[in-house]
Amino acid sequence: MVTKPCIPKGTRDFSPVEMAKRNYIFDTIREVFRLYGFQQIETPAMESLSTLMGKYGDEGDKLLFKIQNSGDYFSGLTDEELLSRNAAKLACKFCEKGLRYDLTVPFARYVVMHRDEITFPFKRFQIQPVWRADRPQKGRYREFYQCDADVVGSDSLLNEVELVQMLDTVFRKFGIRVAIKINNRKILSGIAEIIGEAEKIVDITVAIDKLDKIGLENVNAELASKGIPQEAIDKLQPIIRLSGTNQEKLDTLKQTLASSETGMKGIEESEFILNTIAGLGIHSEVELDLTLARGLNYYTGAIFEVKALDVQIGSISGGGRYDNLTGVFGLPGVSGVGISFGADRIYDVLNQLDLYPKEASASTQLLFVNFGAAESAYVLPVLAKARQAGIRAEIFPDASKMKKQMSYANAKAIPFVAIAGENEMQEGKLTLKNMATGEQTLVTPDELIEAVKR
Repeated sequence: MVTKPCIPKGTRDFSPVEMAKRNYIFDTIREVFRLYGFQQIETPAMESLSTLMGKYGDEGDKLLFKIQNSGDYFSGLTDEELLSRNAAKLACKFCEKGLRYDLTVPFARYVVMHRDEITFPFKRFQIQPVWRADRPQKGRYREFYQCDADVVGSDSLLNEVELVQMLDTVFRKFGIRVAIKINNRKILSGIAEIIGEAEKIVDITVAIDKLDKIGLENVNAELASKGIPQEAIDKLQPIIRLSGTNQEKLDTLKQTLASSETGMKGIEESEFILNTIAGLGIHSEVELDLTLARGLNYYTGAIFEVKALDVQIGSISGGGRYDNLTGVFGLPGVSGVGISFGADRIYDVLNQLDLYPKEASASTQLLFVNFGAAESAYVLPVLAKARQAGIRAEIFPDASKMKKQMSYANAKAIPFVAIAGENEMQEGKLTLKNMATGEQTLVTPDELIEAVKR
């Protein structure tokens, strides 16, 4: 019995129509990246595990797809190691490579390896797939594309300001209403200090980052499970629940974190970003959100997250500043900041809201009917001329019945069909049919091209 083919859970096939929509997303984001002076690079799908491990925290490390070594990977293992059934230790023995988890860590590795070729500040963008061994669910996939833009080699907060502008520009072009949420890891560090749990900053940020998903009660339970005293958890509550305008939140934080130098630095940075973008005509809602933690360990300053306002889905973009990510690869002191667009979630949002422009899914604009050898020889030069004029055109390859060729045009949503039979050939013309209205017009080749272009 033949096994029915399937694809791994958390992955998807995309049809021609779906790919046209996805390319609309990629092209729109790429256009904005270039508008702000970013240049494109690419890195390999797989990286050395030593490059990836330890950069995303314990939870991130568990989600790395590891690639089994080729050849006899058991040769270096003892019987004792094999019988131990310790998956983590065994994986380290016979897996030296892994699929990239994101584009930021490979980018840091790229910067270190190519530092002599790079002019700093270096503004790069990258649009490539990443892989995570996560539990597949709505809006969460194991293989998905990220569209990243990063600046390295500059400490200026103007970079953060421009990234917020880019977020706003992209989603305005898509027609998606969003809230851009901002926080700062220095503020979170300051909060951990004043509640007396500075050494638990990672546990605190990982927990409160889940607030939207699991609720306050479960966040508090997770904090307690990490050994954080109830007194410290109680002190955290009013900060997590802080409301009001961005300025009111900042004013409250200035009083609350007055004894924390790190926390006050984070407030200063956030205030600069928020005050600067206030005068730049940002269309999106921008909110200081103290529960935003983005549980990746490498963020050190401003952090961003974007939520769609009209669709129930996770974040559709995010990022932040990582002051010394390249340090783990032997190049300390190179500051970086970046954002990443989740193309697959944006795709789902645009689908749900039906925001794709008609031309985004358009493929062929003009189909030439094929009646036989003489007729195809007549239309081929016209087809070539139409393509030279920038019209996406094709000829039906077989001299099939007219009904079959028209069905083909309908199935592909081709708006125009060109017909050339004996009468048209004698006059040196073609019949152009508008598939939407059914109207047919006898035209010259030049008139046909002009009509389709209009």
